[in-house]
Amino acid sequence: MAYNDLRMDNQWLPFTPNRSFAKDPRIFVAADGMHFTTHDGRQVIDGISSLWCVGAGHNRKPINEAIKKQLDTLDYSTAFSVSNDKAFRAAEMIAAMAPGDLNKVLFCNSGSEAADTSMKVALAYHRARGEGHRNVFIGRERGYHGVGFGGMSVGGIPANRKVYGSSLLPRVDHLRFIHDPVKHAYVHNTEPVWDEDLLLELENRILPLHDPSNVAAVIVEPVAGSAGWYVPPQGYLKRLREICDKHGILLIFDEVITGFGRLGTAFASDYYGVQPDMLNFAKAVTNGVFPLGGVVCTDRIYEAMMGAHGNAPEHAIEFFHGYTYSGHPVACAAAIATLDLFREEKLFERAGEMGPVLGDAMHAALMGLPNVIGIRSLGLAAAVELAPVAGLPGKRAFDVFMDCYHRGVLVRNAGDNLVLAPPFIVEKSQIETMVGTLADAIKRAA
Repeated sequence: MAYNDLRMDNQWLPFTPNRSFAKDPRIFVAADGMHFTTHDGRQVIDGISSLWCVGAGHNRKPINEAIKKQLDTLDYSTAFSVSNDKAFRAAEMIAAMAPGDLNKVLFCNSGSEAADTSMKVALAYHRARGEGHRNVFIGRERGYHGVGFGGMSVGGIPANRKVYGSSLLPRVDHLRFIHDPVKHAYVHNTEPVWDEDLLLELENRILPLHDPSNVAAVIVEPVAGSAGWYVPPQGYLKRLREICDKHGILLIFDEVITGFGRLGTAFASDYYGVQPDMLNFAKAVTNGVFPLGGVVCTDRIYEAMMGAHGNAPEHAIEFFHGYTYSGHPVACAAAIATLDLFREEKLFERAGEMGPVLGDAMHAALMGLPNVIGIRSLGLAAAVELAPVAGLPGKRAFDVFMDCYHRGVLVRNAGDNLVLAPPFIVEKSQIETMVGTLADAIKRAA
């Protein structure tokens, strides 16, 4: 089907230059395994797991069949005052995978909703403990926590915030970013070792400014994914955990990107050996086939919320929060099948094995190319950073993205970064094709 057979006047595309797209539409009509089929019949390698989601590859029959079976059994039920069997089972599986006593799952529909949900839990938890004055949140520069007003407020990507400044939450501060473009421009399967303590500012300026007793939570991505795959310094997350514990501050890990295998482990929390108080998830939990997100909370948080209502009537609601589609039975059926597939095919382990292959290829093929100023790889994801065109930030990376697409490889442009994060089923030959195509496009964009 040619794209000019489609009426494209009505859909407003998200995070897309719509005027440019109208001149050169990019439309997928089918997908299988590692490849998309375009409207004009070409094959395009999915080099980004379709925005970090499709860990098991496209068109996986066990997941499809689970969805079809669920539609024929229970298509939908409200989650308010009732629930469904698949939601309980999915929550049990996710809690079993999460580290430590992260055992209580609140379902939602996306990473954006997960961010706002975790922030609401933090406020409600402190209020339940008699510390309702804890209402300051601390995010991080260039962090991404979705597009809700809470997530945008703690997020730190300027373009996502600048239009909405007057409506962002007022009591928010931000940690320094975790990347040194001079000393740590090139990172390959390791944690950068910094000469300075990046978190001294948190202890010596940010917390004294607000007073630690007023801070509800710190929220960070363990690896800064949306900004362009930036790896934290060695010991950074453990030290952040210690600081939060010292001051009674909740620590929230946004694992929407790193969760479910990207680093070769179930969660980045496992990879770094640091347990947060809440863990946000979405994306790969259903292999991208059905919207589902959530927050996994510690038993301590849940018990505090229940305990605060110990003298209230049993019909009283303890937490006024939820969504129409919380724990949707079809979404949860997809999650169950996805998590089973990850386990049966040992796909987390495979991601851990293929990650160094991707990193090796990126560093070997791209280092020294025109305008390349950095390469970062960890787990099954890697990014190359390009010097921006003067006065046109992002232009060079967008041109490379377009070139790669037309030559059969889907990469992700994030500012002046190009990211590869393929499905866990990727083969070495496909990595070589993707990286080779990217290298050639960078040369042509010079």
